[in-house]
Amino acid sequence: MGEEEMGKDGEEETLVGSDEVKEKRKAFLLGIASPVLWLRMLASEMHWSFVAGVIVVYGVGQGIGGSLNRLASDYYWKDVQMVQPSAAQVYQGITGFPWMVKPLWGLLTDVLPIFGYRRRPYFVFAGIIGVFSMLLLALHKQLHVLFALLALIGGSAGAAIADVTIDACVAQNSIHHPPLAADMQSLCGFSSSIGALLGFSVSGFLVHHIGAQGVLGLLSVPAALVFMIGLVLDEPHVPRDSISQVYERLLEAAGSMWKTLKCPVVWRPCLYMYLSLALSLNIHEGMFYWYTDSKSGPSFSQEIIGFIYCIGAVGSLLGVLLYHNILKNYSFRSLLFWSQLLYGLSGMLDLALVLRLNLKYNMPDYLFVVIDEGVSQMINRIKWLPLLVLSAKLCPTGIEGTFFALLMSIDNIGVFSSSWGGGLLLHILNVTRTEFSNLWVAIILRNLLRLLPLSLLFLVPKSDNNSQILPTEFSSPKEAIEMLESDKIELVSLVHNTQ
Repeated sequence: MGEEEMGKDGEEETLVGSDEVKEKRKAFLLGIASPVLWLRMLASEMHWSFVAGVIVVYGVGQGIGGSLNRLASDYYWKDVQMVQPSAAQVYQGITGFPWMVKPLWGLLTDVLPIFGYRRRPYFVFAGIIGVFSMLLLALHKQLHVLFALLALIGGSAGAAIADVTIDACVAQNSIHHPPLAADMQSLCGFSSSIGALLGFSVSGFLVHHIGAQGVLGLLSVPAALVFMIGLVLDEPHVPRDSISQVYERLLEAAGSMWKTLKCPVVWRPCLYMYLSLALSLNIHEGMFYWYTDSKSGPSFSQEIIGFIYCIGAVGSLLGVLLYHNILKNYSFRSLLFWSQLLYGLSGMLDLALVLRLNLKYNMPDYLFVVIDEGVSQMINRIKWLPLLVLSAKLCPTGIEGTFFALLMSIDNIGVFSSSWGGGLLLHILNVTRTEFSNLWVAIILRNLLRLLPLSLLFLVPKSDNNSQILPTEFSSPKEAIEMLESDKIELVSLVHNTQ
């Protein structure tokens, strides 16, 4: 009897152990499948084409393409065009000009159909511009600075035009599905961060082996994918409008934008977004030139610089995860307060690096820079995501795409101001290709200016991402909803189009 009882006990323990293994395996599989389930949920709520469009534009174009462009353009201005860091900082700001006129692209796609289509021709146009511009930079060995700048502006224009349609979808779905507004921004953030991680992981290797011009040539591939989106885009053919009708719709859209922009709940956060970006002076080119200098700096190679940016992409991805899982339900004002404060304090890591304080504690430059970049990009992403959610909630129904493009152009003007201000600061402090004695002063001034937006938080609403911010008259007019329903588009696969 005793042996039988012991046998039964052993069987029970085996069954319990088997159940525990099954539970662990189930939890593991759910953990792996959760991103897929999340994407399926978004696709079922807002259509799979929206998810696919975000991944293509944000992940491939802005993620992988943007990361390759960042490192390649840095080395292009430094080693091919041989310009000073202050000039490179200004040029980098100028290349962002197409992003400042995004409302123009939004208005054109909304009110000016080409051959009966509102979206497809603009994707095709954006792809052609991008391919031509990038191939020009890659194949011309002695391109004049002016033409090089125009080519980079062309590539930036292609990316900006492609971005407008996705921004319109994000704004539209944020209004129709308010609880999913943060999830949509998380999807955009995940796509761009993962794409950037992939791009930065190979950027240094590519720049080292095929050069900055070769990498810029590779950027014609994302532009070609944008061109392909234009070919497979499924949208209804609209009747051809007369010039007077187009002009009337243009004036109507502009009037609606101006009416919305005059609303205090709109212009106040817009002013904060611009100032918070403009006051954070961008001195990236000064730091980049110092990173690669063999006398004053640590003399990092292309591979190391690419790996540093890759860690920055990891930090950005961690920022998205933190926001999506922990922070997205906090109020805009409290979240922006802590992120802006930490953003200013994290800049002091650059100061410690330039003053070589890390070496006094036996911390290698390489390790310190990796930590610096990861922390800075994580905080920057946490600061940026609530601003995107807030922007999407400020868009009136019917002109979501154009108005969201207007808000993003305000942000890009802030980035432009930051780049020009940083370039001017580097020039005043005489930070050149070989002179970095005043770089620490530029870092201190930049960090102090990053703290000024804390005094402007009264411009931001206290609400969170689940709240309705716009008055009802802006968010659900009947005419706008009818216009919205008639303008619905979706991305379909090439297989579907050929059937």
